[in-house]
Amino acid sequence: MKKKVSIVIPAFNEATNIPKVTEAVAHVFSALDYDFEIIFIDDGSTDTSASVLRQLAAANRQVSYILLSRNFGKDSALSAGLSKAHGDAVITMDADLQHPPTLIPAFLEYWENGNEVVYAYRESKNEYASGMNKVSSGLFYSIINNLSDLELEDGISDFRLLDKKVVDILNTMSEDEPFFRGLIKWIGFAQKGLPYVPEERHSGRSKYNTRQLTKLAIRGITSFSTKPLYIATYLGLSFSLLSLLYIPYIGYSYYFGHTISGWSSIIATIAFFGGLQLMILGIIGLYLGKLFMQSKQRPHYIVKESNLS
Repeated sequence: MKKKVSIVIPAFNEATNIPKVTEAVAHVFSALDYDFEIIFIDDGSTDTSASVLRQLAAANRQVSYILLSRNFGKDSALSAGLSKAHGDAVITMDADLQHPPTLIPAFLEYWENGNEVVYAYRESKNEYASGMNKVSSGLFYSIINNLSDLELEDGISDFRLLDKKVVDILNTMSEDEPFFRGLIKWIGFAQKGLPYVPEERHSGRSKYNTRQLTKLAIRGITSFSTKPLYIATYLGLSFSLLSLLYIPYIGYSYYFGHTISGWSSIIATIAFFGGLQLMILGIIGLYLGKLFMQSKQRPHYIVKESNLS
């Protein structure tokens, strides 16, 4: 029997791109000796994506869809797709055609050679991204790599192949706000990275901006490392030790009758240490907040409609 490959594609307001990416994937598999299915996850789109998916699934038995009740985020949408994928391997990719389907044969070749995870990362900066997005993307990976226990290639993407055994493990994880780029690195197995050059987006605009990349970086750091807590501890200890330097100064001023500095320096010092304390409390609050949300055990997503059983 032919091996089956599941293509999982999250989509948010991608009505014009969905037929194009379906056609491109089908064209690639027409030259391969594999069965395949395409599973679209509509992540609460406000355009006509849902009706496009219904029509496409009615006309093509290889296309399935899951409509979520609202926008839960890309990683949650991926969770929904992985839970319904039954292929011997699963390929996740974006719907905007910036992830070139022509790379799929290389993914499958490395998978057949024993790699359980094959992922793509940008060979160079995305020439189609704005200048601000290029800078924020570089900062994102730099911060993640320095403040977490992960080592992510600059430009690593959600374009990847996962063996069924890897998918089964991911489906057992119930942590709040999953960060798949980190999770997949963390679980291990034989992994192979392939460089790629992003294609121009077919239509629409990118859903990631600087604010969302910042939130993603914070989620990745707090999901895989306690380094920020250690940094907060070291900062507190360092400034406590530095404050001891005031003691000789106070003793000197008292002994020789010198007047101690006025209120402006005192206010500046209080403001500085007050800000430092608030920052440290904020770091602690982020971790406590993750524990709070995890304790609720809410589902990562809610399915509104699907043609999958």
